[in-house]
Amino acid sequence: MRQFSKNFLIFLIIFFVLAGLASMLTPSLEKQDKTDISTLIAQINNEEVESIEVSGNKLTIKLNDGTKETVQKEGAESLTALLKNYEVSSAKIQKIDIAVKDESGLAFWLITLSPILIPLLLFIGIIYFMMRQVQGANSRAMMFGKSKAREVSNQLTTKEKTTFKDVAGVKEAKEELDEVVDFLKNPKKFINVGAKIPKGVLLVGPPGTGKTLLAKAVSGEAGVPFFNISGSEFVEMFVGVGASRVRDLFHKAKKSSPCIVFIDELDAVGRQRGAGLGGSNDEREQTLNQILVEMDGFDVNTNIIVIAATNRPDVLDAALLRPGRFDRRVVLDFPDIADREAILKVHAKNKPIVKEVDLRKIAARTPGFTGADLANLLNEAAILTARKDKKQVDETAILESIEKVMLGPERKSHILNEQERKITAYHEAGHALVAHELPNADPVHKVSIVSRGRAAGYTLKLPTEDKHLHTRAEFIDDLAVFLAGHTTEKEIFGDISTGASNDLKQATRLARRLIMEYGMSENLVPRTFGEKEELIFLGREIHEQRDYSEKVAEVIDEEISHLISEARKTALNIIKKKKTKLEEIVKILLEKEAIEKDEFEKIFGKKTKE
Repeated sequence: MRQFSKNFLIFLIIFFVLAGLASMLTPSLEKQDKTDISTLIAQINNEEVESIEVSGNKLTIKLNDGTKETVQKEGAESLTALLKNYEVSSAKIQKIDIAVKDESGLAFWLITLSPILIPLLLFIGIIYFMMRQVQGANSRAMMFGKSKAREVSNQLTTKEKTTFKDVAGVKEAKEELDEVVDFLKNPKKFINVGAKIPKGVLLVGPPGTGKTLLAKAVSGEAGVPFFNISGSEFVEMFVGVGASRVRDLFHKAKKSSPCIVFIDELDAVGRQRGAGLGGSNDEREQTLNQILVEMDGFDVNTNIIVIAATNRPDVLDAALLRPGRFDRRVVLDFPDIADREAILKVHAKNKPIVKEVDLRKIAARTPGFTGADLANLLNEAAILTARKDKKQVDETAILESIEKVMLGPERKSHILNEQERKITAYHEAGHALVAHELPNADPVHKVSIVSRGRAAGYTLKLPTEDKHLHTRAEFIDDLAVFLAGHTTEKEIFGDISTGASNDLKQATRLARRLIMEYGMSENLVPRTFGEKEELIFLGREIHEQRDYSEKVAEVIDEEISHLISEARKTALNIIKKKKTKLEEIVKILLEKEAIEKDEFEKIFGKKTKE
């Protein structure tokens, strides 16, 4: 419709241009009356004619009063012969100015042919636009199978290029990919000793850990073209289109060799075959087959490296991971405290941050944050600074942004009544008190009854160091902390509210994982229970296959209930024993709405592990 409107507008413009041209070339007939030869003879005899202009068979007469008339004479007869035939005297003819106009030239031919040319040109124009429409449709149909990969040229300036310096942390991953860079720069060094660099490199890691950024950095370091495409862009509703796009992508890549082909979200097209709808004719499987064939077609001298990224390597087809394809796997995990500090320094370069801000402290307060989370954190801090009309980002803005990223923005319009504030204060005070008293729980950094996200209040507790392994004792203490708010409400008010629903959900999930996944049950053998099945086509975990009997299921339920019951007893004992401290926390919360780590440690002292 858009193309049709455009063509119609062009056609309309051409029509008006031709019409205007024709009107310009056609002599004006304004104030010219048509008359006959007899009237002309009578006017000449009466000496009423001032001048006569002869243009072919047309006579333009100007009378003495300024009136203009036109007369059409015979083509074969001249004006002089015409007047003699009507016996007009020579004396009266001599009194008239007679001029003969030469009609030869372009104007004559245009005037003569315009009645034929204008309709002909209009007809040709209509045919042309119709053919163009048909060709456009055919062209779009032929382009349907073309690759949509976006090429990043190697002609970028130093500032525009992404290199390993722009990727903080992931030291081991960069060392692994350094071989790829070396191969793209100097392939003969490897070929001469019979070494084959991997054709495919699979970047594996949670979302936001920098897989795409690292792939761009490889291209920037090697100085080669970079083709970027998402796995979902291959798949269409028509069978064969995805495979055609794969062929076109690798055809372009071979022309630009050496280069890098980056396929983001490989699991969108590389999932295990035979599990989708449509069997072997499934469009996604056709596309995957073509990727496998194209990667097998690389010879030793074809300097193309295929880098793919996914956060679901467990669902990929085995043929993708065999040697000769994506046999090099680079894992990008959550950054540790040193990496988080380095990432914060990279993203802080273009932001006016106060010198007193300790990025190491910020890194310590953001365990579990990915590179994308940290970039978002500093961006939120900059936005908050601008909203407050400040010129530099201070530590307060960054700490507030941490809570916003983790829990959501403050809901200042969500005003609690006095009873709800009191319940929330006791609930959060219970979490904080139990977390501080239990030796294996993480230290409390902040307690607040200000609503954020969907929570009426929150207790922020963070580990003192990065942890990769967790013990049963830590999980048991965490269960007690989860149930502390619920237990406090029951103990103080004799009733419970809906505010503990999320805590109960997390406690139940953790207790179930302790028994069924981690083998931490005291009454069951150390094994896993249940095997999750996934419907590959939909990509959702929708079923859990039970590999245990009903009797064992009853024991599992009993063990989960026992863990939760014991955790509740632990929390209750602490609340009763330290009720004075609990009331002190509640009093401060009702007055200030928040307690920071320093103030909290003044009440309890610094947390130490037993």
